[in-house]
Amino acid sequence: MQSHLTSTRGISDSLPRYDSLVAMLYASVERTPDRTALICEGRSLSYAELGRAVTGLALRLREAGHTGERLAVMLPNSIETVVASFAVMAAGAQLAPLNPFFTHRELLPIVSAAEFAAIICSEEMREKAGALASEAGVKSVLPLVQGDVDRLSSGAQAGACEPLPAPGSPALLIHTGGTTGAPKGVDHTHRSLLFSIYQHATMWPMEFGGERFLSVAPMFHIWGLGYATFVPVYASGTNIIVPRYDPERVLRALADHKVTVFGGGPAPIYAGLASHPLTNTLAFSSLKYSLTGGAPSSAELHRKWRELTGCDLYEGWGMSEGAPLCVNPGDREPRPMSVGHPVPETELQIVDLERGDRVLPLGERGEVRVRGPQVMRGYRNRSGETAATLRDGWLYTGDIGYVDSEGYVYLADRKKDMIISGGYNVYPREVDECLVTKPGIAEAAAVGKPEERLGEVLVAFVALETGVSMSEEDVLTYCAERLVKYKRPVEVHFVDSLPRTGVNKIDRLALREMAISIMT
Repeated sequence: MQSHLTSTRGISDSLPRYDSLVAMLYASVERTPDRTALICEGRSLSYAELGRAVTGLALRLREAGHTGERLAVMLPNSIETVVASFAVMAAGAQLAPLNPFFTHRELLPIVSAAEFAAIICSEEMREKAGALASEAGVKSVLPLVQGDVDRLSSGAQAGACEPLPAPGSPALLIHTGGTTGAPKGVDHTHRSLLFSIYQHATMWPMEFGGERFLSVAPMFHIWGLGYATFVPVYASGTNIIVPRYDPERVLRALADHKVTVFGGGPAPIYAGLASHPLTNTLAFSSLKYSLTGGAPSSAELHRKWRELTGCDLYEGWGMSEGAPLCVNPGDREPRPMSVGHPVPETELQIVDLERGDRVLPLGERGEVRVRGPQVMRGYRNRSGETAATLRDGWLYTGDIGYVDSEGYVYLADRKKDMIISGGYNVYPREVDECLVTKPGIAEAAAVGKPEERLGEVLVAFVALETGVSMSEEDVLTYCAERLVKYKRPVEVHFVDSLPRTGVNKIDRLALREMAISIMT
Protein backbone atom coordinates (compact mmCIF):
# COMPACT_ATOMS: atom_id res chain seq x y z
CA MET A 1 0.00 0.00 0.00
CA GLN A 2 1.12 3.53 -0.73
CA SER A 3 1.71 6.26 1.84
CA HIS A 4 -1.23 8.41 0.74
CA LEU A 5 -3.60 9.63 3.44
CA THR A 6 -6.74 11.70 3.09
CA SER A 7 -8.38 12.99 6.24
CA THR A 8 -11.40 10.91 7.19
CA ARG A 9 -12.93 13.84 9.08
CA GLY A 10 -14.61 16.89 7.69
CA ILE A 11 -14.75 20.21 9.46
CA SER A 12 -17.55 20.01 12.00
CA ASP A 13 -20.86 21.42 10.70
CA SER A 14 -21.56 22.88 14.12
CA LEU A 15 -18.61 25.28 13.97
CA PRO A 16 -19.34 28.93 13.09
CA ARG A 17 -17.62 30.22 9.95
CA TYR A 18 -16.51 33.74 9.09
CA ASP A 19 -15.16 35.74 6.18
CA SER A 20 -12.24 37.16 8.16
CA LEU A 21 -10.44 36.97 11.48
CA VAL A 22 -11.80 40.43 12.21
CA ALA A 23 -15.40 39.24 11.75
CA MET A 24 -14.52 36.33 14.04
CA LEU A 25 -13.39 38.74 16.78
CA TYR A 26 -16.50 40.92 16.55
CA ALA A 27 -18.72 37.81 16.68
CA SER A 28 -17.19 36.90 20.06
CA VAL A 29 -17.60 40.49 21.24
CA GLU A 30 -21.30 40.27 20.40
CA ARG A 31 -21.69 36.71 21.73
CA THR A 32 -19.97 37.16 25.10
CA PRO A 33 -19.31 40.88 25.73
CA ASP A 34 -18.87 40.51 29.49
CA ARG A 35 -16.67 37.41 29.43
CA THR A 36 -13.01 37.96 30.25
CA ALA A 37 -11.04 37.73 27.02
CA LEU A 38 -7.48 38.36 28.20
CA ILE A 39 -5.57 38.09 31.48
CA CYS A 40 -1.94 39.12 31.82
CA GLU A 41 -0.02 39.89 34.99
CA GLY A 42 -3.00 41.12 36.99
CA ARG A 43 -4.65 43.00 34.12
CA SER A 44 -7.66 41.84 32.17
CA LEU A 45 -9.95 42.87 29.31
CA SER A 46 -13.50 41.69 28.65
CA TYR A 47 -14.55 40.97 25.08
CA ALA A 48 -16.42 44.27 24.95
CA GLU A 49 -13.26 46.10 26.07
CA LEU A 50 -11.12 44.15 23.59
CA GLY A 51 -13.52 45.06 20.79
CA ARG A 52 -13.40 48.76 21.67
CA ALA A 53 -9.61 48.75 21.89
CA VAL A 54 -9.23 47.00 18.52
CA THR A 55 -11.71 49.32 16.80
CA GLY A 56 -10.13 52.44 18.29
CA LEU A 57 -6.61 51.48 17.25
CA ALA A 58 -7.75 50.29 13.82
CA LEU A 59 -9.39 53.66 13.13
CA ARG A 60 -6.15 55.41 14.07
CA LEU A 61 -4.22 53.18 11.67
CA ARG A 62 -6.71 53.90 8.89
CA GLU A 63 -6.50 57.63 9.51
CA ALA A 64 -2.73 57.34 9.18
CA GLY A 65 -3.22 55.80 5.71
CA HIS A 66 -2.11 52.26 6.54
CA THR A 67 -4.98 50.40 4.85
CA GLY A 68 -3.55 47.94 2.33
CA GLU A 69 -0.04 48.16 3.79
CA ARG A 70 2.12 45.79 5.84
CA LEU A 71 2.58 46.67 9.49
CA ALA A 72 5.10 45.03 11.79
CA VAL A 73 4.17 44.26 15.40
CA MET A 74 7.29 44.01 17.56
CA LEU A 75 5.88 43.27 21.00
CA PRO A 76 6.40 40.56 23.64
CA ASN A 77 3.47 38.38 24.71
CA SER A 78 0.98 40.83 26.19
CA ILE A 79 -2.52 42.24 26.00
CA GLU A 80 -1.09 44.95 23.73
CA THR A 81 0.08 42.30 21.25
CA VAL A 82 -3.42 40.84 20.89
CA VAL A 83 -4.98 44.28 20.47
CA ALA A 84 -2.38 45.38 17.93
CA SER A 85 -2.64 42.14 15.93
CA PHE A 86 -6.40 42.36 15.45
CA ALA A 87 -6.30 46.15 14.96
CA VAL A 88 -3.82 45.86 12.07
CA MET A 89 -6.13 43.43 10.30
CA ALA A 90 -9.25 45.46 11.17
CA ALA A 91 -7.56 48.47 9.53
CA GLY A 92 -7.33 46.46 6.31
CA ALA A 93 -3.56 45.99 6.63
CA GLN A 94 -1.38 42.87 6.72
CA LEU A 95 -0.07 41.82 10.13
CA ALA A 96 3.64 40.95 10.39
CA PRO A 97 4.74 39.85 13.89
CA LEU A 98 8.46 40.16 14.64
CA ASN A 99 10.57 38.64 17.38
CA PRO A 100 11.24 41.63 19.67
CA PHE A 101 14.20 39.83 21.24
CA PHE A 102 16.12 39.51 17.96
CA THR A 103 19.14 41.74 17.62
CA HIS A 104 19.33 44.60 15.13
CA ARG A 105 21.52 42.42 12.90
CA GLU A 106 18.91 39.64 12.86
CA LEU A 107 15.96 41.94 12.27
CA LEU A 108 17.38 44.27 9.63
CA PRO A 109 17.25 41.89 6.63
CA ILE A 110 13.70 40.86 7.55
CA VAL A 111 12.47 44.45 7.91
CA SER A 112 14.27 45.58 4.75
CA ALA A 113 12.81 42.80 2.62
CA ALA A 114 9.24 43.11 3.93
CA GLU A 115 8.84 46.83 3.07
CA PHE A 116 6.85 47.70 6.19
CA ALA A 117 4.94 50.97 6.35
CA ALA A 118 5.21 51.13 10.15
CA ILE A 119 6.47 49.24 13.19
CA ILE A 120 4.20 48.97 16.25
CA CYS A 121 6.35 48.40 19.31
CA SER A 122 6.53 48.69 23.08
CA GLU A 123 8.10 51.71 24.72
CA GLU A 124 11.11 49.55 25.63
CA MET A 125 11.59 48.66 21.96
CA ARG A 126 11.21 52.21 20.61
CA GLU A 127 14.95 52.80 20.18
CA LYS A 128 15.54 49.46 18.47
CA ALA A 129 12.52 49.95 16.21
CA GLY A 130 13.61 53.49 15.39
CA ALA A 131 17.05 52.35 14.30
CA LEU A 132 15.53 49.62 12.13
CA ALA A 133 13.03 52.03 10.59
CA SER A 134 15.73 54.55 9.79
CA GLU A 135 18.02 52.01 8.14
CA ALA A 136 15.30 50.02 6.31
CA GLY A 137 13.22 52.98 5.11
CA VAL A 138 10.14 52.33 7.28
CA LYS A 139 7.98 55.47 7.43
CA SER A 140 6.98 55.46 11.09
CA VAL A 141 7.32 53.84 14.50
CA LEU A 142 4.16 53.60 16.59
CA PRO A 143 4.70 52.84 20.30
CA LEU A 144 1.77 51.06 21.98
CA VAL A 145 1.79 51.08 25.77
CA GLN A 146 -0.55 49.87 28.50
CA GLY A 147 -2.08 53.32 28.97
CA ASP A 148 -3.02 53.49 25.29
CA VAL A 149 -4.90 50.20 25.42
CA ASP A 150 -6.58 51.08 28.71
CA ARG A 151 -7.87 54.35 27.24
CA LEU A 152 -9.05 52.69 24.04
CA SER A 153 -10.78 49.83 25.87
CA SER A 154 -12.68 52.18 28.18
CA GLY A 155 -13.57 54.66 25.44
CA ALA A 156 -16.87 55.21 23.70
CA GLN A 157 -15.81 53.64 20.40
CA ALA A 158 -17.94 50.52 19.87
CA GLY A 159 -18.99 48.36 16.98
CA ALA A 160 -17.05 46.87 14.11
CA CYS A 161 -14.48 48.78 12.10
CA GLU A 162 -16.11 48.67 8.67
CA PRO A 163 -15.49 47.56 5.99
CA LEU A 164 -14.28 44.15 7.13
CA PRO A 165 -11.51 42.34 5.19
CA ALA A 166 -12.42 39.94 2.38
CA PRO A 167 -11.63 36.21 2.78
CA GLY A 168 -8.86 36.23 0.19
CA SER A 169 -7.17 39.43 1.34
CA PRO A 170 -3.69 39.34 2.93
CA ALA A 171 -3.91 38.76 6.67
CA LEU A 172 -0.49 37.65 7.86
CA LEU A 173 3.17 37.80 6.87
CA ILE A 174 4.95 35.49 9.29
CA HIS A 175 8.60 34.59 9.07
CA THR A 176 10.03 31.10 9.24
CA GLY A 177 12.32 30.30 12.12
CA GLY A 178 15.49 30.44 10.05
CA THR A 179 16.92 27.27 11.61
CA THR A 180 17.99 25.97 8.17
CA GLY A 181 18.64 29.29 6.43
CA ALA A 182 17.58 32.94 6.27
CA PRO A 183 13.99 33.53 7.49
CA LYS A 184 11.40 33.69 4.71
CA GLY A 185 8.20 35.74 4.83
CA VAL A 186 5.15 33.47 4.53
CA ASP A 187 1.96 35.01 3.11
CA HIS A 188 -1.40 33.89 4.52
CA THR A 189 -4.90 35.09 3.75
CA HIS A 190 -7.83 35.37 6.13
CA ARG A 191 -9.26 32.25 4.47
CA SER A 192 -6.20 30.06 5.09
CA LEU A 193 -5.91 31.13 8.74
CA LEU A 194 -9.62 30.57 9.37
CA PHE A 195 -9.40 27.05 7.96
CA SER A 196 -6.52 26.44 10.35
CA ILE A 197 -8.78 27.47 13.24
CA TYR A 198 -11.65 25.24 12.05
CA GLN A 199 -9.26 22.29 11.76
CA HIS A 200 -7.95 22.79 15.29
CA ALA A 201 -11.47 23.13 16.66
CA THR A 202 -12.61 19.94 14.91
CA MET A 203 -9.72 17.77 16.09
CA TRP A 204 -9.66 19.23 19.61
CA PRO A 205 -13.33 20.14 20.27
CA MET A 206 -14.01 23.01 22.66
CA GLU A 207 -16.88 24.42 24.66
CA PHE A 208 -17.61 27.85 23.20
CA GLY A 209 -17.53 30.48 25.94
CA GLY A 210 -16.27 27.96 28.49
CA GLU A 211 -12.56 27.32 27.90
CA ARG A 212 -9.56 28.88 29.62
CA PHE A 213 -6.43 28.82 27.47
CA LEU A 214 -2.81 29.22 28.43
CA SER A 215 0.19 29.14 26.14
CA VAL A 216 3.84 29.92 26.66
CA ALA A 217 4.58 30.11 22.94
CA PRO A 218 5.66 33.50 21.60
CA MET A 219 2.96 35.34 19.66
CA PHE A 220 5.36 36.01 16.80
CA HIS A 221 5.38 32.25 16.10
CA ILE A 222 2.71 30.44 14.06
CA TRP A 223 1.63 28.33 17.07
CA GLY A 224 1.65 31.19 19.55
CA LEU A 225 -0.33 33.36 17.14
CA GLY A 226 -2.54 30.85 15.35
CA TYR A 227 -3.55 28.61 18.22
CA ALA A 228 -2.75 30.55 21.36
CA THR A 229 -4.07 33.92 20.12
CA PHE A 230 -6.66 33.35 17.39
CA VAL A 231 -8.29 30.10 18.59
CA PRO A 232 -9.21 31.44 22.08
CA VAL A 233 -10.97 34.41 20.43
CA TYR A 234 -12.77 32.10 18.01
CA ALA A 235 -14.02 30.03 20.97
CA SER A 236 -14.95 33.12 23.03
CA GLY A 237 -12.53 31.74 25.60
CA THR A 238 -10.33 33.36 28.20
CA ASN A 239 -6.67 33.63 27.22
CA ILE A 240 -4.19 33.70 30.10
CA ILE A 241 -0.99 35.26 28.78
CA VAL A 242 2.43 34.49 30.25
CA PRO A 243 4.94 37.06 28.93
CA ARG A 244 7.99 34.76 29.15
CA TYR A 245 8.35 31.09 29.94
CA ASP A 246 9.10 30.51 33.61
CA PRO A 247 8.22 27.04 34.99
CA GLU A 248 6.95 28.25 38.37
CA ARG A 249 4.78 31.02 36.89
CA VAL A 250 3.35 28.66 34.27
CA LEU A 251 2.50 25.96 36.81
CA ARG A 252 0.83 28.45 39.16
CA ALA A 253 -1.14 29.96 36.28
CA LEU A 254 -2.34 26.51 35.18
CA ALA A 255 -3.60 25.77 38.68
CA ASP A 256 -4.82 29.22 39.80
CA HIS A 257 -6.80 29.94 36.61
CA LYS A 258 -8.09 26.36 36.29
CA VAL A 259 -6.79 26.22 32.72
CA THR A 260 -8.59 23.78 30.46
CA VAL A 261 -6.41 24.02 27.32
CA PHE A 262 -2.63 24.27 27.65
CA GLY A 263 -0.71 24.95 24.45
CA GLY A 264 2.63 24.12 26.02
CA GLY A 265 4.60 23.63 22.81
CA PRO A 266 7.79 21.56 22.38
CA ALA A 267 8.56 18.56 24.59
CA PRO A 268 11.32 20.34 26.58
CA ILE A 269 8.67 22.69 27.99
CA TYR A 270 6.69 19.76 29.37
CA ALA A 271 9.85 18.01 30.58
CA GLY A 272 10.84 21.14 32.49
CA LEU A 273 7.40 21.51 34.05
CA ALA A 274 7.15 17.82 34.93
CA SER A 275 10.48 17.91 36.77
CA HIS A 276 9.62 21.05 38.78
CA PRO A 277 8.81 20.38 42.47
CA LEU A 278 5.62 22.48 42.28
CA THR A 279 4.04 19.98 39.90
CA ASN A 280 3.56 17.57 42.79
CA THR A 281 1.82 20.14 45.00
CA LEU A 282 -0.68 21.84 42.66
CA ALA A 283 -3.98 20.63 41.21
CA PHE A 284 -4.50 20.47 37.44
CA SER A 285 -7.87 18.72 37.40
CA SER A 286 -9.39 21.24 34.96
CA LEU A 287 -6.99 20.36 32.14
CA LYS A 288 -8.68 18.79 29.10
CA TYR A 289 -5.92 19.20 26.52
CA SER A 290 -2.15 19.51 26.84
CA LEU A 291 -0.88 20.20 23.34
CA THR A 292 2.66 19.64 22.12
CA GLY A 293 4.69 19.75 18.92
CA GLY A 294 7.96 20.92 17.43
CA ALA A 295 9.96 18.14 19.12
CA PRO A 296 9.03 14.51 19.80
CA SER A 297 7.49 13.61 23.16
CA SER A 298 8.76 10.27 24.43
CA ALA A 299 6.51 7.57 25.84
CA GLU A 300 8.09 8.25 29.25
CA LEU A 301 7.19 11.95 29.08
CA HIS A 302 3.62 11.03 28.09
CA ARG A 303 3.41 8.69 31.08
CA LYS A 304 4.92 11.17 33.52
CA TRP A 305 2.74 14.11 32.43
CA ARG A 306 -0.43 12.02 32.62
CA GLU A 307 0.55 10.75 36.07
CA LEU A 308 1.22 14.28 37.37
CA THR A 309 -1.73 16.11 35.81
CA GLY A 310 -4.30 13.49 34.83
CA CYS A 311 -4.22 14.90 31.28
CA ASP A 312 -2.84 13.32 28.10
CA LEU A 313 -0.28 14.98 25.85
CA TYR A 314 -1.63 15.47 22.33
CA GLU A 315 1.12 15.87 19.77
CA GLY A 316 0.60 17.71 16.50
CA TRP A 317 2.59 19.05 13.59
CA GLY A 318 2.49 22.23 11.61
CA MET A 319 4.76 24.86 10.15
CA SER A 320 4.69 28.54 9.23
CA GLU A 321 3.72 27.53 5.69
CA GLY A 322 0.65 25.64 6.90
CA ALA A 323 -0.70 24.72 10.31
CA PRO A 324 -2.00 22.37 11.51
CA LEU A 325 -1.07 19.50 9.18
CA CYS A 326 -1.45 16.48 11.47
CA VAL A 327 -2.55 16.03 15.08
CA ASN A 328 -3.43 13.29 17.52
CA PRO A 329 -7.21 13.89 17.85
CA GLY A 330 -8.79 14.56 21.20
CA ASP A 331 -11.18 11.60 20.99
CA ARG A 332 -8.43 8.96 20.75
CA GLU A 333 -5.59 7.92 22.99
CA PRO A 334 -2.51 9.77 21.67
CA ARG A 335 0.24 7.74 20.04
CA PRO A 336 3.65 8.68 21.54
CA MET A 337 6.27 9.80 19.00
CA SER A 338 3.60 10.13 16.27
CA VAL A 339 2.11 13.41 15.07
CA GLY A 340 -1.18 11.61 14.47
CA HIS A 341 -3.38 11.91 11.41
CA PRO A 342 -4.01 14.58 8.75
CA VAL A 343 -6.45 17.28 9.84
CA PRO A 344 -9.76 17.84 7.97
CA GLU A 345 -9.67 18.59 4.24
CA THR A 346 -5.97 17.70 4.12
CA GLU A 347 -4.11 15.10 2.04
CA LEU A 348 -0.67 13.73 2.88
CA GLN A 349 1.83 11.68 0.91
CA ILE A 350 5.34 10.36 1.51
CA VAL A 351 7.36 10.80 -1.68
CA ASP A 352 10.88 10.02 -2.86
CA LEU A 353 13.66 12.40 -1.83
CA GLU A 354 15.15 12.81 -5.31
CA ARG A 355 12.31 14.14 -7.49
CA GLY A 356 9.39 14.15 -5.08
CA ASP A 357 6.91 12.69 -7.57
CA ARG A 358 6.83 9.01 -6.55
CA VAL A 359 4.58 7.99 -3.66
CA LEU A 360 6.39 5.52 -1.42
CA PRO A 361 5.00 2.38 0.25
CA LEU A 362 3.82 2.39 3.86
CA GLY A 363 6.70 2.36 6.31
CA GLU A 364 9.26 3.78 3.86
CA ARG A 365 10.85 7.12 4.68
CA GLY A 366 10.64 10.06 2.32
CA GLU A 367 9.65 13.70 2.13
CA VAL A 368 6.21 14.56 3.47
CA ARG A 369 4.04 16.63 1.15
CA VAL A 370 0.59 17.91 1.99
CA ARG A 371 -2.21 19.92 0.46
CA GLY A 372 -5.12 21.62 2.13
CA PRO A 373 -6.89 24.97 2.53
CA GLN A 374 -4.62 26.07 5.41
CA VAL A 375 -1.50 26.18 3.21
CA MET A 376 0.26 29.49 2.51
CA ARG A 377 -0.14 31.58 -0.61
CA GLY A 378 3.66 31.67 -1.03
CA TYR A 379 6.88 33.31 0.14
CA ARG A 380 6.96 37.07 -0.24
CA ASN A 381 9.21 38.16 -3.13
CA ARG A 382 10.74 34.68 -3.43
CA SER A 383 9.16 33.24 -6.54
CA GLY A 384 11.86 30.61 -7.02
CA GLU A 385 11.55 29.23 -3.50
CA THR A 386 7.75 29.40 -3.73
CA ALA A 387 7.83 27.36 -6.94
CA ALA A 388 10.13 24.79 -5.34
CA THR A 389 7.97 24.45 -2.21
CA LEU A 390 4.48 24.64 -3.77
CA ARG A 391 4.22 22.19 -6.68
CA ASP A 392 0.97 21.12 -8.31
CA GLY A 393 -0.95 22.17 -5.23
CA TRP A 394 1.32 20.24 -2.86
CA LEU A 395 3.34 21.83 -0.07
CA TYR A 396 6.72 20.11 0.08
CA THR A 397 7.40 20.38 3.79
CA GLY A 398 11.09 19.50 3.90
CA ASP A 399 10.28 17.01 6.67
CA ILE A 400 11.23 13.36 6.30
CA GLY A 401 8.68 10.92 7.65
CA TYR A 402 6.74 7.73 7.17
CA VAL A 403 3.23 6.32 7.64
CA ASP A 404 2.59 3.10 9.54
CA SER A 405 0.00 0.45 8.74
CA GLU A 406 -2.60 2.15 10.95
CA GLY A 407 -2.29 5.50 9.20
CA TYR A 408 -0.25 7.23 11.90
CA VAL A 409 2.31 9.73 10.66
CA TYR A 410 5.84 9.82 12.10
CA LEU A 411 8.50 12.44 11.44
CA ALA A 412 12.10 11.29 11.17
CA ASP A 413 13.90 14.57 10.55
CA ARG A 414 14.20 17.70 8.45
CA LYS A 415 15.35 17.04 4.89
CA LYS A 416 18.01 19.74 5.25
CA ASP A 417 19.21 18.14 8.49
CA MET A 418 19.70 14.72 6.91
CA ILE A 419 23.35 13.63 6.94
CA ILE A 420 24.90 11.51 4.20
CA SER A 421 27.80 9.58 5.72
CA GLY A 422 29.68 7.14 3.52
CA GLY A 423 26.71 7.05 1.14
CA TYR A 424 24.19 6.24 3.88
CA ASN A 425 21.31 8.53 4.87
CA VAL A 426 21.39 9.32 8.59
CA TYR A 427 18.54 11.07 10.37
CA PRO A 428 19.89 13.04 13.35
CA ARG A 429 16.61 12.82 15.20
CA GLU A 430 17.03 9.04 15.44
CA VAL A 431 20.47 9.55 16.97
CA ASP A 432 19.09 12.20 19.35
CA GLU A 433 16.44 9.77 20.55
CA CYS A 434 19.07 7.12 21.22
CA LEU A 435 21.29 9.51 23.16
CA VAL A 436 18.58 10.76 25.53
CA THR A 437 17.74 7.21 26.60
CA LYS A 438 21.11 7.00 28.37
CA PRO A 439 20.58 7.70 32.08
CA GLY A 440 22.13 11.00 33.09
CA ILE A 441 21.70 12.74 29.73
CA ALA A 442 19.21 15.60 29.98
CA GLU A 443 19.17 16.51 26.28
CA ALA A 444 21.25 15.83 23.20
CA ALA A 445 21.48 16.64 19.51
CA ALA A 446 23.57 15.27 16.66
CA VAL A 447 24.64 17.27 13.60
CA GLY A 448 26.77 16.64 10.55
CA LYS A 449 30.35 17.82 10.10
CA PRO A 450 32.25 17.70 6.78
CA GLU A 451 34.76 14.87 6.50
CA GLU A 452 36.97 14.22 3.49
CA ARG A 453 36.58 10.44 3.23
CA LEU A 454 32.94 9.91 4.26
CA GLY A 455 31.47 13.25 3.19
CA GLU A 456 30.01 13.88 6.66
CA VAL A 457 30.35 12.41 10.13
CA LEU A 458 28.13 12.83 13.16
CA VAL A 459 29.01 15.05 16.08
CA ALA A 460 26.91 14.83 19.26
CA PHE A 461 26.31 17.64 21.73
CA VAL A 462 25.19 16.45 25.16
CA ALA A 463 23.87 18.26 28.24
CA LEU A 464 23.99 16.21 31.43
CA GLU A 465 21.60 16.18 34.34
CA THR A 466 22.73 18.11 37.42
CA GLY A 467 25.41 16.26 39.38
CA VAL A 468 26.05 13.65 36.66
CA SER A 469 29.56 12.88 35.41
CA MET A 470 30.14 11.16 32.07
CA SER A 471 32.98 10.76 29.57
CA GLU A 472 32.99 10.87 25.79
CA GLU A 473 33.89 7.20 25.75
CA ASP A 474 30.83 6.38 27.89
CA VAL A 475 28.57 7.95 25.28
CA LEU A 476 30.37 6.43 22.29
CA THR A 477 30.17 2.96 23.84
CA TYR A 478 26.46 3.40 24.54
CA CYS A 479 25.81 4.36 20.92
CA ALA A 480 27.95 1.48 19.62
CA GLU A 481 25.64 -0.96 21.38
CA ARG A 482 22.49 0.56 19.87
CA LEU A 483 23.30 2.07 16.49
CA VAL A 484 24.80 0.73 13.27
CA LYS A 485 28.28 2.09 12.68
CA TYR A 486 27.38 4.78 10.13
CA LYS A 487 24.82 6.30 12.55
CA ARG A 488 27.22 6.60 15.47
CA PRO A 489 28.71 9.94 16.50
CA VAL A 490 32.48 10.14 16.16
CA GLU A 491 32.74 13.04 18.59
CA VAL A 492 30.86 13.98 21.75
CA HIS A 493 30.97 17.48 23.21
CA PHE A 494 29.45 18.27 26.59
CA VAL A 495 27.62 21.58 26.98
CA ASP A 496 25.64 23.19 29.78
CA SER A 497 22.60 23.45 27.51
CA LEU A 498 21.78 23.20 23.82
CA PRO A 499 21.34 26.45 21.88
CA ARG A 500 17.73 27.16 21.02
CA THR A 501 15.83 29.40 18.67
CA GLY A 502 13.31 32.00 19.83
CA VAL A 503 10.56 29.35 19.74
CA ASN A 504 12.53 26.86 21.88
CA LYS A 505 13.59 24.51 19.09
CA ILE A 506 17.14 23.19 19.02
CA ASP A 507 19.24 25.52 16.86
CA ARG A 508 21.02 23.04 14.59
CA LEU A 509 22.62 25.80 12.54
CA ALA A 510 24.42 27.02 15.65
CA LEU A 511 25.43 23.45 16.53
CA ARG A 512 26.82 22.83 13.03
CA GLU A 513 28.90 25.97 13.31
CA MET A 514 30.15 24.80 16.70
CA ALA A 515 30.98 21.35 15.33
CA ILE A 516 32.97 22.78 12.43
CA SER A 517 34.82 25.25 14.63
CA ILE A 518 35.91 22.67 17.21
CA MET A 519 39.34 21.24 16.42
CA THR A 520 39.69 17.53 17.00
